[in-house]
Amino acid sequence: MSALIWCPFPDEGAAATAATVLLDERLIACANLLGTVRSLYEWDGQRGDTRETAVLFKTDAALLDRAVARIAELHPYDAPAVMGWRCDAAAPATAGWLGKLAR
Repeated sequence: MSALIWCPFPDEGAAATAATVLLDERLIACANLLGTVRSLYEWDGQRGDTRETAVLFKTDAALLDRAVARIAELHPYDAPAVMGWRCDAAAPATAGWLGKLAR
């Protein structure tokens, strides 16, 4: 089964650094740096409006929990938003590609 992880980073450099480590450690097969997103949020009672780099990580479901934990460790924020989920469906070639990670 395949899995996806969503996480915004403060900039493209931080996103690329984390993605490279995860690729090196074989916790993901791909990271799509989606570009700049505008994040409107409330944190510690304060409203924020910042630009971040959005990243979608692709992995095997067997590695999801480890990958989420590792992203949180690598992330420069104290409490990053890291959210992962198992995919109900994937094209056979995609599932096979991601499944090779867990072997």
